[in-house]
Amino acid sequence: MSGGTKSANYFEVVEWYKTLDKESGLIQVLEKGPTDAGYPLHLVMLSSDQKFDPVKWHQQGKVILLINNGIHPGEPDGIDASMMLVRDIINQKIILPANVAVGIIPVYNIGGCLNRSSYSRVNQNGPLEYGFRGNSQNLDLNRDFTKCDSKEAKSFTEIFHYLNPDILVDNHVSDGADFQHTMTLISTQYNKLGPVQGKWLREFFEPLLYQDMSQKGWKMIPYVDFGNTDFDKGMKMFMDPPRYSSGYAALFNTLSFMPETHMLKPYKDRVQATYELMKTFIKTAAGNSKNIKTQRAMAFTEIQKQQEFALRWVQDTTVFSEITFSGYKQSFGESEATGLQKMYYDHQKPFTKQIKFYHRFNPSVKVGAPKAYIIPQGWTEVIDLLLLNKVILSRLKKDTSLTVNTYHIADYKSYPQAYEKHHKNHSIKVSQSSEVMSFLKSDYIVYLDQPAKRYLVEMLEPTGDDSFFAWNFFDGILQQKEGYSDYRWEDVAAEVLRKDPQLKARIEAKKSAELKFSEDSGSILEFIFKNSKYYEPAHNRYPVYRIDY
Repeated sequence: MSGGTKSANYFEVVEWYKTLDKESGLIQVLEKGPTDAGYPLHLVMLSSDQKFDPVKWHQQGKVILLINNGIHPGEPDGIDASMMLVRDIINQKIILPANVAVGIIPVYNIGGCLNRSSYSRVNQNGPLEYGFRGNSQNLDLNRDFTKCDSKEAKSFTEIFHYLNPDILVDNHVSDGADFQHTMTLISTQYNKLGPVQGKWLREFFEPLLYQDMSQKGWKMIPYVDFGNTDFDKGMKMFMDPPRYSSGYAALFNTLSFMPETHMLKPYKDRVQATYELMKTFIKTAAGNSKNIKTQRAMAFTEIQKQQEFALRWVQDTTVFSEITFSGYKQSFGESEATGLQKMYYDHQKPFTKQIKFYHRFNPSVKVGAPKAYIIPQGWTEVIDLLLLNKVILSRLKKDTSLTVNTYHIADYKSYPQAYEKHHKNHSIKVSQSSEVMSFLKSDYIVYLDQPAKRYLVEMLEPTGDDSFFAWNFFDGILQQKEGYSDYRWEDVAAEVLRKDPQLKARIEAKKSAELKFSEDSGSILEFIFKNSKYYEPAHNRYPVYRIDY
């Protein structure tokens, strides 16, 4: 009715789905958890047999496709495209295959969706009104999938594990340069999915998506990360750590995709391209359902055998494929706004050429998986998130002494400015030691022979990009709680050195090697303290302990 210029608001969307639920047996609408905006997160479920039990869906071999919309409500293409998709499934214009079931989150970031205006997406061509990127806490929810600072993220996690989707599609709109393509696509980074499932995604499943979209007149390309792209050198695949939806889903062997329509294309075209891509996902999933289920099952099996996991990755600049890119030539002219030179994309000078697409990442940091982790029960925020992610936990039945491998945080840096409510830790260096430690009755022991094995390693190893330590969950250990007065410690320190000739020798060697240290009594006293039994063992000791094989 608006000629493709308007987007439905939150209340219109919810009421529309509820009305369909009353009218058709093909759809069920559920309330699945709270959000920071005070409204519940809804889950729309679609099944051709009119049965809505995800456990039975998996038993029947159905591919479960979860579609997430409005994580950035200023990018509402998926909200409207999903309504079109459901409308056409209900009226039988689209026949939902018997081997595919669909779950849709109609609007994920409800607070942002309610914060409507026409001005927060200055780079975007429509619709007339749209929501805001930040949620009710001003969080970017596409950075919240593992730290779960928002109620939305916690509710999404419940939905994710309730459905246990084989495929996740999280609809977006891009920012960046101007080019001819309407639809771009982020796929789960292949190497993160492992040599079996990742190879199958890259070589078989993903090409089918591109082929089907091309046949429908939508020539799709991989997501263009223009902040890091020089087309003379090629285009790099996006690396999605677990904070993002696609990186999070990969921890559970779910094929995940972020469609990114081009911001400058007319809204009607962007919504239509998103609609067509979701049809493509359904069609391709139906035609390859057995392979999808088999590949995912094999991935879980392989992870149980896997002894080493990558925590960080680097781009491999030696491996690439070629893609056909259709862009516009950059030109330069005088800016009316500044009076200086400006760059613009000249639509009178389109071009199409082959460019290199670098799609491989290699591990830069690896860690061996332990047999189990032990987590003292006081770290409740972490325990709650593990339980939310369906991690199987056991508890010690009595006070117990165990030999464990421990980490000490030897060095780290933190962001000087807040990033998504945190001053994130990075450049983390650790030392390791084996110790006999005492644990209390009801402390948690987490064995890794379970489906969440990869999630556990990436979240509990402190040097991981998006680990709980990186997101400040364990910062309490970084503050020393007890100290000393120099005048009192002087005498005790002298006694320590008399009883510990090895420590005394180390100090003398350090004085000889470092003039500044030898002239600084405070540094000398601190060195003695930190190498004595008086120094608190919990300072900088990472409070997740490994039981290795």
